[in-house]
Amino acid sequence: VGIINVQDADSENNQAVRCSIQQNVPFKLVPSIKNYYSLVTTGQLDRELVSDYNITISATDEGSPPLSSSKTLHLSVADINDNPPVFEEESYSAYVSENNRAGSTLCSVSAGDPDWRQNGTVIYSLLAAELRSFKVHVMARDNGSPPLSSNVTVSVFISDVNDNSPQILYPAPEGNSFMTELVPKAAHGGSLVSKVIAVDADSGQNAWLSYHIVKSSDPGLFSIGVHSGEIRTQRDISESDSMKQNLIVAVKDNGQPSLSATCSMYLLISDNLAEVPELKDISYDEKNSKLTSYLIIALVSVSTFFLTFIIIILV
Repeated sequence: VGIINVQDADSENNQAVRCSIQQNVPFKLVPSIKNYYSLVTTGQLDRELVSDYNITISATDEGSPPLSSSKTLHLSVADINDNPPVFEEESYSAYVSENNRAGSTLCSVSAGDPDWRQNGTVIYSLLAAELRSFKVHVMARDNGSPPLSSNVTVSVFISDVNDNSPQILYPAPEGNSFMTELVPKAAHGGSLVSKVIAVDADSGQNAWLSYHIVKSSDPGLFSIGVHSGEIRTQRDISESDSMKQNLIVAVKDNGQPSLSATCSMYLLISDNLAEVPELKDISYDEKNSKLTSYLIIALVSVSTFFLTFIIIILV
């Protein structure tokens, strides 16, 4: 978890220091080199049970009388997505009156996830597999006296059509947030850089997704897993590589015709945030060209207006 260093300005035995943790917490101190201790865990941490710890470390010297001091460390447990959403009920039943209006509420379901932030955000969707078929009972009755009848069951199977484009969950659309990933300068070929996450509301092969890089600042530097969406380096990072790297990733489904969605991924090759330029400077060449075009048009318009004004004055 961390390294603790203790110093005592005295000499000889008065300089020898022992460190200990006072509370009953799942951590312990392991002596390392002189005056250094490693703070390590003694058991598995669960953020959903305890999210923060205040660890008080006491240091006592070997003098006579012994002197001591203490320091309290605040430790927050990072969250991982280790809890699935849980519905409030094991199953739900809905009763619908006939001739109901389109858009009427059938029932409400609720699920909770004890994880934190994005890991605990619950998204609801209907599983197409549960809606693929239903049965209708049909009765045929004659008009005799007494009337006779027979029944038949009609099974209706709903075939999925590719009417939903892939939805990209990460990175978020540019209009909502600006996503940037840091790539270490020492990254070797095959290192995992980021991952594009997408879903498709269709079913079967219409929901099979593939990932492709359609534009890259350096086409030979990054690759993406066709089925995993994992972005990895194709070779070792070198000093000659530009710090700013831009990727446009397309996510396609396997329907006919195929539907797709695209996202932009901004990568910065840096080990230190202090080296990173302002993110607003990161843009594609197309955006810069459009801005230049607008400036040229504005300049020509102003010049034309000025010349027309001079000619009118001279006439």
